Amino acid sequence: MQIQDLIEIGTIVSPQGIQGELKVKTDSDFPERFEKSGSRWLQVQPHQSPQLVELVRGRQMPGKNIFIIKLAGIDDRNQAESLRGCKLFVEKLDRPKLEKEEYHIADLIDLEVFNQATRENIGIVTDVFSAGNDILEVTLHKQPEAKPDIIPDLEKVSRVSKRHKLKVKKSKPVTVLIPFVKDIVPVVNLEEKRLEINPPKGLLNLDSIE
Repeated sequence: MQIQDLIEIGTIVSPQGIQGELKVKTDSDFPERFEKSGSRWLQVQPHQSPQLVELVRGRQMPGKNIFIIKLAGIDDRNQAESLRGCKLFVEKLDRPKLEKEEYHIADLIDLEVFNQATRENIGIVTDVFSAGNDILEVTLHKQPEAKPDIIPDLEKVSRVSKRHKLKVKKSKPVTVLIPFVKDIVPVVNLEEKRLEINPPKGLLNLDSIE
């Protein structure tokens, strides 16, 4: 199975107990992906092909986006510890059926974002967070002019060990957070890979970005 045919659903963060159970952090809105037994896919190392595994059982920790799961063949804490940081996937064809105006997070990533009033393409969706309502993180196409990196004067750094630890910080791309609610995001067009926003005053402080 190729990675492009799969959807990431969670990350194994630690063992749970001594009988091989695993604690999984997820942003998935579909608990059945962790509670219903059956085939899943496990990526042990980045850039490696995922391998087929069997989910035996799972349960959600109350009030948290954390599930406790049991995989077939993982029967003690040492085996569970070896899977720390591994990614879990399901097949794209195995998606739960959505209600009207519901979307899979993977479908929202990389959508172009247009201001409905000005028709300006302001950016691209680079992440989705859950905080009551879903929040879209949009990386702006219009980025501020890069400031020159400040390189420290090594002559003023007395210890050689400190010199080796010095790193030049790179600026991160500017992003904005947009609540994913109908009034603010009235149009989502997956076929054209775009969405339109109707931001209230002050949500996009684009004038300050030069």
